[in-house]
Parts: sequence; structure tokens; C-alpha cells
Amino acid sequence: MNPLLANSTVKSADAVNNGNSSASFTFAKPAAPPKVSSVPARPGKVPLEKGYSQMDWLRRCKTEDMSGRGGQALRRDITLEEVKQHRSMDNAWTILRGKVYNITKYIKFHPGGVDWIMKGAGRDCTVLFQKYHAWVNADMLLKECLIGMLAASHPAAAASP
Repeated sequence: MNPLLANSTVKSADAVNNGNSSASFTFAKPAAPPKVSSVPARPGKVPLEKGYSQMDWLRRCKTEDMSGRGGQALRRDITLEEVKQHRSMDNAWTILRGKVYNITKYIKFHPGGVDWIMKGAGRDCTVLFQKYHAWVNADMLLKECLIGMLAASHPAAAASP
């Protein structure tokens, strides 16, 4: 048995050679590892309410009008000034790569939480999105929220593919 893994007493070599039984060392079991929380400690991720997972979002996109367009055609003339007027929890638009999305219904589904997605409400969130979500296919995730294209007078509209 390994003396470092179990409670045991070991006499030093000097004590054994000299017949001195008082020189000994006691080894104890190592402390138990700290308990790990069942909640992931991944920064930037918050627990979502029941029914607000990404899978729930994709299911709802098939049955609801997420854009608020009411079946109307996409617009190609949405100005930055118009987007700036939509920055509340119950009416939020954002610009991503020259496309304008109505993100109102997506707010509670955002894995980073309401506070983070609202940082992009009423403004162009392309830089912020690229910083934290460069790997996310936003065109697929938000396709039902698309309401139109940013007017060509805005630099982001000219730079988008």
C-alpha cells in the first residue's frame, strides 16, 4: 500500500538504524477534491426559462410570424434612424451585416441573456456579434426575424455581401 494514499506512520531511516522509535512521520489521506457545481461556470451563459431553449426557438419559428411584417415583403430602405427608434424590450430591431432584424421575440431565447442582446437593440450590432458569435449562423437562426435591408446610405449596407 502506498503510504501517501492512506493514513499510515512511517519511521525515518535514522530512527530505524538507531533504534529510536520516536522519530516518525504520519501521512494522511489527501483532502477530498472540491465539489463541482452542477451549473456550468461558463461565462456569458445564463440559465433560460423553461420553453426558451434554442430548440424551442426553432420550433416556434415554424409556426409564428417572428418578424412582425405580417406577411408583407422585405423592405430595402430601412434607415439607421428608423432602427434607432426600436430599442425597447417589446419592440427591438437590430442591424447585422446590413440586414435589419426584428429581434423582439428572440430576446428571451438569447443564451447570453436579455442584457446582452439588448446591447444590440436599436443599433448596428455587427461588430459586437462578430466579437462573441463569429461561429454562429445568424442568417439561419434569425431568418424568420428579417424585416429588410439597411438603406444604402449607411456604410454597413454598402459593405454587406
